[in-house]
Amino acid sequence: MMHPGRAMIVAAALALAACGGDGDALLGTLERDRVELAAEAQEPIIEVAVHEGDAVTAGQLLLRLDPADIESRLAQARATVDQAERREAELVAGPRREQLREARALAEGAAAKAAAAAGEFKRIEKLVADRMLPASELDRQRGLRDGTAADERAAKERLAELVRGTRSEVVEQAAATLAGTRAQVAELELSLARLTVRAPRAGVIDALPYELGERPPRGAPVAVLLAAGQPYARVFIPEPMRASVKAGSPATVRIDGTKQDWRAEVRYVSSEAAFTPYYALNERDRSRLSFVAEIVLTEPTAAELPTGMPVEVTLPGKQAGP
Repeated sequence: MMHPGRAMIVAAALALAACGGDGDALLGTLERDRVELAAEAQEPIIEVAVHEGDAVTAGQLLLRLDPADIESRLAQARATVDQAERREAELVAGPRREQLREARALAEGAAAKAAAAAGEFKRIEKLVADRMLPASELDRQRGLRDGTAADERAAKERLAELVRGTRSEVVEQAAATLAGTRAQVAELELSLARLTVRAPRAGVIDALPYELGERPPRGAPVAVLLAAGQPYARVFIPEPMRASVKAGSPATVRIDGTKQDWRAEVRYVSSEAAFTPYYALNERDRSRLSFVAEIVLTEPTAAELPTGMPVEVTLPGKQAGP
């Protein structure tokens, strides 16, 4: 939200720009790039390392949000990664020699049982033919024979599967699962790192909207930084001057409380008029339009000037009044 004092200055600047008189300088304010640092998660603030007005360097700690929840989820995700890594390694390595020996022994045992059941079936079949045993005994033995034969086939297939090793599709699926769990860990690590708010560039702390212990909403600004370096004057360019002003155009800036004229150049001019689109106005009304512009002070000593000061800007073809 704009400060009341600045709102009055902007209103005055718009009024002067609307007049379009050549004897008036453009009014505005001295500004710096404003950087808002947002909360990455709705967690309590557990540390505030700076105060409003402090000068900070790039990378300096500003505040911390409580990492307990994300640290817990990160530990779980890392355990899942460890499990997925072991599973993939197991599939790639294939069966152990002990497993193969066990499978061969089971196959041999199943074959022996199937052979014994087949021989017993033939013996009982002869006895039933000689009417020494009832036909039901033959049916019972036939079931035993067929069951042991099926067990033999299953044991042989299991042995063949172990000998061939793990299918490539199964290994690829395990690798994909591992990649997914690693991506989750990377995401949580990034979220954890962002709970520690650091200055992205050198500047001055302009605002700390939340106090220690408060829980700001996700995405809410928790620190506002005014970037260090050269300030710029924000002014409004009258429509009759717009065609002659472009990025790089020289300018002169006067600042309240200083006696010198400051050299500057235009950094940016908006392509859209303030408030009312030009195509909705007639030729007389169009002259009252204004275009916001940013004019950077180029002298090194301007870096020490305070933000928010009222300024007067003279552009080429527009002379400041006495």
